[in-house]
Amino acid sequence: MSQANSIMDSIKNAIIAFNPDMTNNGLTEWIVGILLASVTALVLFGGIKRIGSVTEKFIPFMSVLYIIFTLVVIGSNIGNIIPALKMIVVGAFNPQAVLGAAAGIALKNALIWGLRRSAFSNEAGLGSAAIAHAAAQTPGPVQQGLFGIFEVFMDTIVICTLTALTIITSGIEIEFGVVPGSALITAAFATVFGQKLASLFIAFALMMFAYSTILGWALYGTRCTQYLFGIKASRIYQLIFIVIVVVGCVSPIEAVWNLADTFNGLMAIPNFIALFLLSPVLFKTVKEFFGDKNNLQ
Repeated sequence: MSQANSIMDSIKNAIIAFNPDMTNNGLTEWIVGILLASVTALVLFGGIKRIGSVTEKFIPFMSVLYIIFTLVVIGSNIGNIIPALKMIVVGAFNPQAVLGAAAGIALKNALIWGLRRSAFSNEAGLGSAAIAHAAAQTPGPVQQGLFGIFEVFMDTIVICTLTALTIITSGIEIEFGVVPGSALITAAFATVFGQKLASLFIAFALMMFAYSTILGWALYGTRCTQYLFGIKASRIYQLIFIVIVVVGCVSPIEAVWNLADTFNGLMAIPNFIALFLLSPVLFKTVKEFFGDKNNLQ
């Protein structure tokens, strides 16, 4: 629901950029939802190989292009990089200097929203990404685990940092918790590329990123349903999943994110318990891998 809602929102913003007089009568949400659900159904019923072939073509290209766009904006405002980094550090370690008497409340909100959004950034700690990692062709679990670590680093440390620097260095007004993230990065890109190109690019990029996530999460749910209820039940799950894609597009953004955050938190609880119980196996496997000189060559 959250990814479908993000796609719909970015597409609607792009349409408004080209046609500011467009009235929001709810038709856009339904059209995007039905189209997105239809394409998802075509890919989903094609099986895991088709899911992999679609996502592997989308993500690398869009990631590189997105990084280039952020670097161009940051480079155009290179004089603001040091003040931006200072603002981040001061805001993190000395919020009173930036926020005054309301620092405690603002810091609490920042921590809460940071934890809620970090789950969507890389899925670390939720246990879901392990389903995709388990299907990979790899010499062993440690090697695949290292790929998982790199995945988190690239996604959160690199992409999210570039996004933050792009927004801050661009000089646009930042209304924390008021303006959606896609609108902020679109406004930042617009300072260099113009509103129309920026809106079009963010709509396309977000559609690729979010759509690949929808396909990945569909795979996760299908595998879990098969494990719990059998292969026949997975088709029923997939049909429900496709309907929920439409629901995500037409539902209010606040309701979508609140529901997603709640269920993400519930996912983390059993996974943390499992990680704790499996920690002896982890330590033993990692020690054996790095203790073998052949693996380090």
